[in-house]
Amino acid sequence: MRAHSKADGEAVELTDIRKTAAATATSGDADVETGGGTQARVPSIQDDVPAPIDPAREAEYRRKSLIHFVALCWSLFVNGWHDASTGPMLPRIQEKYNIGFAIVSLLFVCGAVGFLSGAFINVYLTDRLGFGKVLVLGAVCQIGAYVMIVPSGPFPVLCLSYLLIGVTLSLQAAQATGFVAVLKKNSREKLSMLHGTYGLGALISPLVATHFAQDPEHWSFHFIISASLYVTNAAFLWAVFRGRRQEVIMEEEGESAAQDDAGSNKFKQMMCIKSVHALSFFALIYVGIEVTLGGWSVTYILEKRGGSSNSGYISSGFFGGIMLGRFVLMWLNRKLGERRALFLYAILTIGLEVTVWVVPSLIENAVAVSFVGLLLGPMFPILMNHSTTILPRWLMTACSGYIAGAGQAGSAVLPFITGLLAQKFGIASLQPFVVSMMSTLIVLWAVIPRARYVPT
Repeated sequence: MRAHSKADGEAVELTDIRKTAAATATSGDADVETGGGTQARVPSIQDDVPAPIDPAREAEYRRKSLIHFVALCWSLFVNGWHDASTGPMLPRIQEKYNIGFAIVSLLFVCGAVGFLSGAFINVYLTDRLGFGKVLVLGAVCQIGAYVMIVPSGPFPVLCLSYLLIGVTLSLQAAQATGFVAVLKKNSREKLSMLHGTYGLGALISPLVATHFAQDPEHWSFHFIISASLYVTNAAFLWAVFRGRRQEVIMEEEGESAAQDDAGSNKFKQMMCIKSVHALSFFALIYVGIEVTLGGWSVTYILEKRGGSSNSGYISSGFFGGIMLGRFVLMWLNRKLGERRALFLYAILTIGLEVTVWVVPSLIENAVAVSFVGLLLGPMFPILMNHSTTILPRWLMTACSGYIAGAGQAGSAVLPFITGLLAQKFGIASLQPFVVSMMSTLIVLWAVIPRARYVPT
């Protein structure tokens, strides 16, 4: 029968309104659900027409969100502290162990192997232990790695320490980035600020590391400070998150957790998405350039521009530029559009790096390296922002770990290749190699998909 009463018609219309509102609330998300999955889900503030939120509860959401974000920023700060410590220490480590460019580059290789290992086990650990426990586990293990370095033991022990540090950095970076990436409130701005605090740690660390690198007897004492920072990191992370899972913490912020459609096959689903591999390859080249310049620029200035023992501060200028770029260029990213902005930054960095290559001036080179850092800074947050628009939301923590792991592979591969080239052709080979890698970034960014991944 086709006839309906007026009351029935009104009920149908109300049902349609609710369906339309729910579809609008979930449009643009990668985890759109259909069929029985939607019916089985408990209604939340994203379903139906949003109900008014009590002001006191809204204030509590904001307070919890701020505390969580500050804790994650501190974790990324100390990660940046570690990554920028190596560059100023390289000449001292070479002298201490009487090794050349190729052998000392093994530190980068060990760190990257650890980071890649962490990226793969991150998926398993997150399912078994949860967000809060994995974060604290990474911070605690890193303290032990620094304790191994402080006695200034044999070089293989130093390599083993960097391997363990790579694993712990991977776990923390994946969890922090994945958590912020799936937020619905200001996730893009928060990602830029999160990685900006990484740059702040990388800015400060070389200032301290350069001081210790000038002391042939106590150079490794720098890592006592690093261990102390990670003690505070572990304590802060436990106090804030208390080992809880991500969905519980997100509820404290008034956020809905991403619907987990991947089941037990998260790793398999992630590896089947072509966009993940394109983003990962970009991260590999980008992070490789960043670590290569941060690590080898000091040696380049010392040998090719006649720099003094204070040349280690150039590394601070570079990482300081990265930090500033992630904060001060956010407005330009929005104005130009992130895709066009990254093309512009990449072209300008090539021009600046060419001046470091051909202009034999210590001052000009130091300034140019700082501006290269400024323009490189926004690229990684832009990459991660783009990943949130083209990858499934329920896989973001796993994908973030994989992308970051690929980046750390670049942090080993490119500096290691630089060391091999320097061993054979001299440190002057640094600049043409870096310029060629920067050009590769432009090509990769052009081929990265713009459209969202749609599972089939």
